[in-house]
Amino acid sequence: MLRPRALRPGDTVAVAALSGGLDAEEEALFARGVAELEGLGFAVQISPLVEPGRHWWWGAATPADLAGEFNRLLRDPEVRAIFALTGGRMTLGYLDLIDFAAVEADPKPVIGFSDIDVVLLALHARTGLVGVHGDLVTFGYGEWHQAGADRRQELADLSTRMLTSSLPVGLLPSDGEWECWRGGRVEGPLIGGLLNRLVRLQATPFALPLERFDGAILFWEDVNTSTSAIWNDLHVLRSAGILDRVSGMLVGPVADIEVTEGGPGLREVVLDVLGGRDIPVLANLEIGHAPPNIPLPLGVRAELDADAGSLALLESAVSGR
Repeated sequence: MLRPRALRPGDTVAVAALSGGLDAEEEALFARGVAELEGLGFAVQISPLVEPGRHWWWGAATPADLAGEFNRLLRDPEVRAIFALTGGRMTLGYLDLIDFAAVEADPKPVIGFSDIDVVLLALHARTGLVGVHGDLVTFGYGEWHQAGADRRQELADLSTRMLTSSLPVGLLPSDGEWECWRGGRVEGPLIGGLLNRLVRLQATPFALPLERFDGAILFWEDVNTSTSAIWNDLHVLRSAGILDRVSGMLVGPVADIEVTEGGPGLREVVLDVLGGRDIPVLANLEIGHAPPNIPLPLGVRAELDADAGSLALLESAVSGR
């Protein structure tokens, strides 16, 4: 693993458009998201591509421009972390333009989910970087205020400790809605993200080597899709041998998946694909398109106890400075 250096209070973090742009109706979310990052004790730098109304097709800019801005931030020694503005549909278009050598020379946390998972997984595959599947600045940090004061404080404490401390954060706080779909307790590194992006990435030269899934706790989520589509994507992972290698599974918000007419629910679909594989499954975690989310750092060892409905990080996501 390549752990980024721990952040310090007052460090500069960048908000970058790594895929989609900033729509006018999202400006209030954006402002609240930036305020939350500042509330965590960081100085926030806004990328020039984060400009209301700026678009190229369905993204904030061309793939070359997105990669160019991302590389600039990776190379800037003053920028200590990169937070994704939002998700989108662009990241598969510029993986071959990323400066992976800059990541290795100065590893820094990259935080986001949805389409940003493509970047996180590619960086992890090529360099071992511990990226964080976590909230976006708009759809995430910009919505923390809706979670209630206690939950918001839990998330703030968790995010701060994950980025600034070289000690494991331990037990992750549940919202009380997690579901045990198959019991058991395992330990292993966290690997995963948006399911449909993971499947697509595995068809590229930036795929995770199969060995990265050995003993891993596979986490995934999806949105605007159906149980039949999930069934097919999970079978892709099964056919690739990935499900034979993982030790456990975490599933995101179940409400984001539409039940295909005439078919079973998501729980039955997942257990059907797993078949006789005796791995614990914990579901309905806040790791998807219904933020606020709990952050999951790629490659970090975790303990999954599905019977107890708990998940704990056993290692730190960052290294001491």
